[in-house]
Amino acid sequence: MKLTLDDGSLRGSIVALVTPMEDTGAVDWKSLDALVDWHIEEGTHGIVPVGTTGESATLTATEQAAVIAAVVNRVDGRVPVIAGTGANSTQQAIALSHAGRAAGADACLIVTPYYNKPPQEGLYRHYCTIADQVDSPILLYNVPSRTACDLLAPTVARLAQHERIVGIKEACGTPERVLEIKQRVDEKFVVLSGEDAQTMTMLQYGAVGTISVTANVVPNLMSKFCESYLSGNHADANELDQLLQPLHEVLFLQTNPIPAKWALHVMNRIPSGLRLPLVPLAEEYHATIRNQLVQFKAL
Repeated sequence: MKLTLDDGSLRGSIVALVTPMEDTGAVDWKSLDALVDWHIEEGTHGIVPVGTTGESATLTATEQAAVIAAVVNRVDGRVPVIAGTGANSTQQAIALSHAGRAAGADACLIVTPYYNKPPQEGLYRHYCTIADQVDSPILLYNVPSRTACDLLAPTVARLAQHERIVGIKEACGTPERVLEIKQRVDEKFVVLSGEDAQTMTMLQYGAVGTISVTANVVPNLMSKFCESYLSGNHADANELDQLLQPLHEVLFLQTNPIPAKWALHVMNRIPSGLRLPLVPLAEEYHATIRNQLVQFKAL
């Protein structure tokens, strides 16, 4: 029997949550709790702590486990928590996934191994080895622009046969990939958008939601957008998508999560902290992002 979350729980607007930090780079636990509460109040359907947007690359393994546990505790079962537990070492990804599961996460989101550039067979064995050893539902995460390797649809189809691999966050940059995957997998296999600007098209091809950067800033609108489409109200979804496109664009003017964290800081939701090698948003982009926040009445 395929190990999965409750039917319908992996869908809608799932926020790729930032990790609030003080100017020193220390995690701001109070702001983290407040963000979780705000997201649930605003209708966010799920939370991903310590993914790419959560600066997993510069958190220690101990900090990653602590952030996941803090989010799980604050969520208290109200929405699914999907822990970011990927690494470019298979054994490290297993250790991080064990820690995420022990912290109480409902599932693990595991990015393709970055820098190593494994072939498709290496990707297949990497994920199967993790799934064999970690008692958790697993979401694959494909983002070639970050990792320098692309998890292709035939390999996804092979992996989808594993009882613990339940879906994928797809961010290859080509929305048609969703259709390629859906044509090869069981209908219960979950496909989620990993590209905010392409989510509408991915939904049309069979995705059931998004793991979103933009949801950090306008969680209510992102949840309404997904709810509208998934309930069959495609006209409203299209209208919301058109409204959100300029915000999607400005939140990637510099490397994610720099713009999103700057926006949340000026919204008085988090301190301004980032960890090197990330740096604060370049001043030349301040007015552009601020103007978008005003448009969305976020300021």
